[in-house]
Amino acid sequence: MRKFITFLLVAAVVLTPSTALARKEKDKKKYAKKEVVIDPKAEQSSTPSAVVITDPARQLYGEWTLLTIKDKPVITDNRAYIYLDFAAGKVYGNNGCNDLNGTFQLEGKQLTFGSMITTERSCHNGSSERSFMKALADVRQYALLRLYNIEYLSLQNSKGHEIMRMKRQNLDLLNGAWTVKEIHGNNVSDRNVRVVVDADLQTIHGDTGCNIVNGLISIDTDTRKDMAVQFEDLHSTNYPCENIGAETNLLIALEQTVTCKRINDNEVALLDNKGTIVLVLHRLQLR
Repeated sequence: MRKFITFLLVAAVVLTPSTALARKEKDKKKYAKKEVVIDPKAEQSSTPSAVVITDPARQLYGEWTLLTIKDKPVITDNRAYIYLDFAAGKVYGNNGCNDLNGTFQLEGKQLTFGSMITTERSCHNGSSERSFMKALADVRQYALLRLYNIEYLSLQNSKGHEIMRMKRQNLDLLNGAWTVKEIHGNNVSDRNVRVVVDADLQTIHGDTGCNIVNGLISIDTDTRKDMAVQFEDLHSTNYPCENIGAETNLLIALEQTVTCKRINDNEVALLDNKGTIVLVLHRLQLR
């Protein structure tokens, strides 16, 4: 009996620390940094695939940035884009210099634009503006394409030849509330460090764990960048913080951001102009 009791006491001494250690390690791993992996197969692909249209109002709604006219890149003073508003049956945008608005009609695969009016600012590159407007007038049908997480709108003439290609400026990828998981490769243990992106208003709001940050979102006019996004005019409430270094790192990372990429269903990566991940965000489920 004594030997048995002695065995139990020894086992308790040996096993208890290891159990406590295991729990401690589990807690440490709860917010442990994980390697960010972007699907290499998606990155290597270069040919967009056709997307089946099942709900045009949902799939085509929103903002599209001009990439090419008749397969040639277009240089404009401002970002040339259109915004398709299915609720109003209206098209808004900019032809590279002047704001535009008008109407559009979509029936099946047939798409036409009409009643177009523009502002009358003087343009440095008037030929590009005129080419944009003429191409819109020639549109008769369309196709939707996708290359990994990027969608393209192919606008075609009556013979099915592409006359314009546009890329979706889809801030929906970032829309919503996020906890900041990593800053410049360093794990963020404070779950109160958060940002909220409003895609419609193109604004960003954040909580650094001490101060509130507000700013604006702009879309880079360089159409070669996929999922281009920039955060500008960032302002902090400037309360004295115990860990001001972490707050500064967050603001710097936001200012360095030029593009974003989806990691998985719940996480996105923000990258600088060298393609280095500066922030990893984890989607916050609000109830």
